[in-house]
Amino acid sequence: MKKNTIITILAILGIGVAFFFILQRNKKSNEEKVAVVAEKNKDVAVRTATVKTEDVSGEFSVNGTFLPNRQAQISAEMGGQLVALYVKEGSYVRAGQSIGRLAGEKLNVNVSGAKANLDNAIMALNRYEQAYKTGGVTALQLDQARLQVKNARTQLQSANLQSGDTNVVSKVSGIVNQKFVEVGTVVGAGTPIVEVVDISSVKLKVDVDQSMVSQLSVGNTVKVQPDVIEGAIDGRITFIAPSASGALKFPVEITVPNSFNKLKAGMYGTAVFNRSGATNVLTIPRDAFVGSVSDNQVFVVRNNIAYLTKIKGGVNYGDRVEVISGLKAGDEVVTSGQINLTDKTPIRKLK
Repeated sequence: MKKNTIITILAILGIGVAFFFILQRNKKSNEEKVAVVAEKNKDVAVRTATVKTEDVSGEFSVNGTFLPNRQAQISAEMGGQLVALYVKEGSYVRAGQSIGRLAGEKLNVNVSGAKANLDNAIMALNRYEQAYKTGGVTALQLDQARLQVKNARTQLQSANLQSGDTNVVSKVSGIVNQKFVEVGTVVGAGTPIVEVVDISSVKLKVDVDQSMVSQLSVGNTVKVQPDVIEGAIDGRITFIAPSASGALKFPVEITVPNSFNKLKAGMYGTAVFNRSGATNVLTIPRDAFVGSVSDNQVFVVRNNIAYLTKIKGGVNYGDRVEVISGLKAGDEVVTSGQINLTDKTPIRKLK
């Protein structure tokens, strides 16, 4: 019995050893196949373009968003209950127009009290002046009576101002874009009640590259092409930011007339700028740059090897960029697939 058990164990061990060697042989075979595939595909597929000289147009375009001419949230100058709202969303209001009213009963009482105090102070002053002529009161008492009149008049003016604050007045002309509260709501001083937007003219805000913004000036005429309207509209540059917003882009605003309010704030448009063109400019596609254009690095292809090369870029002409140094006409640069490349990587050009 014991002998049979030993034989069985040895047989199992023999089978296990056989399986182990089979697995090792298969693993080695698979690794060899993978190595062969890797050897065949060690080059990286890319697309390339040729560096060339060309005549470039001075015209360039930048996309942007239309902003309203003015936009303001109209608030109450004091707290209270909103008892009337004279406008609704879509209503046109003028600067200085009352758009609502707060409850003012308590303030009216204050006005009446202040007026009564002033009347009493004036009557008292008249009596003191008559008495002073006959020596019935001193000069000091007369001065105090005059001071009481002055204080009472100031209190009445303050009460009148507060009473007038119950009218909520719009500071700008435009269209009511949004209503924030309903009649009956108790609001605090400064709480927005409605938003008024003026789109009698609109401003196209665009971000212009540093190489182009230096050639623009406030007052320049610019062609603006809204996405929703056929044809271009003449606009005028009204603002050029003195500081870049990031990535060496400078915000520029172009004011455009808005007949019949066809253009709305938030719509998209394109500004077409004009400047002097250039001839025989050495250029490469913008897509050739590794990272951003400001990094000034491209992959140059020689004998199907991609070499990471530092160049000096110049003027940005939209989808093409001027090359000042580092390349020559006829050189070949990678325009797609750079993410898979490092310096001196073998490449395979796609048609």
